[in-house]
Amino acid sequence: MANLHFTQQLARFLDVPAVEVDAPRLRAALDAAFARQPRLRGYVLDEQGALRPNVVIFIDGARCRERRVLDDALRPDSQVYILQALSGG
Repeated sequence: MANLHFTQQLARFLDVPAVEVDAPRLRAALDAAFARQPRLRGYVLDEQGALRPNVVIFIDGARCRERRVLDDALRPDSQVYILQALSGG
């Protein structure tokens, strides 16, 4: 099963679930995480369902290739990292 890992920055604002999911595509895996923690969606996706500009996702060490549809394929043993960029002055 694919494992989703959320950045610690998100954990400051809400309870971030450890997600192990059997999903063929990134969107399905994210939807499973959002089902467990609905508030997480607003931190990761914009109002149109695309990745927010300050969020990046890596799947097995490679950056996800599409930010709107999120249809990257997942393997059963994929490691998915969802990161928020740090900002400030």
